[in-house]
Amino acid sequence: MAEEPKETKPGFQNPVAGFGVTFKAMFKKRLTEQYPEQQKTTAPRFHGRHQLNRHPDGLEKCVGCELCAWACPADAIYVEGADNTDEERYSPGERYGRVYQINYARCILCGLCIEACPTRALTMTNEFELADSSRANLIYTKEQLLAGLEEGMVDSPHAIYPGTDEQDYYRGLVTEAAPGTERQVAFSKGEVPQEAATTFGEDEPASEKVIGR
Repeated sequence: MAEEPKETKPGFQNPVAGFGVTFKAMFKKRLTEQYPEQQKTTAPRFHGRHQLNRHPDGLEKCVGCELCAWACPADAIYVEGADNTDEERYSPGERYGRVYQINYARCILCGLCIEACPTRALTMTNEFELADSSRANLIYTKEQLLAGLEEGMVDSPHAIYPGTDEQDYYRGLVTEAAPGTERQVAFSKGEVPQEAATTFGEDEPASEKVIGR
């Protein structure tokens, strides 16, 4: 017959050992972070809020392919593509992202969407303050995600740089908007011709020539 295990009587050291972790933590330096008064610096490649990028002339890089939505494991991205026209152009290619939404109540910030993007239109910033009291406010629209305008850019929609095509944009041959570039009327957004004002006037510095031309 197998021998029955011997019963061990609790000794004096057992209760003391149980409180060992507690006593060690009592005398350690506190790790309290003074947030939000003192903002914490994130890592350079931290996965934060998404951003839809632009080309150097202001046109959007997103082509509405929906690959980011297909790659999202949490089904947090919704994209609707539309065709560009010569009168209303948002990207250098045939299509652009007419509707782009990210639901941060679902998003797990994994970064798979940026890996799937073929044009590097979607990247992630270091912004992590996404909490809100309303679920509706956690659904970020294209207007909220689209990167701002920098020097030499004209807000979309507008015509592509003269003498170039879509491939020239992705080769980096377009460095800024052509002189005299004007923002087109966004008919799809309900704008009227009077609202489409010139955003790149004659007093602006001349654009550099497209290299290789």
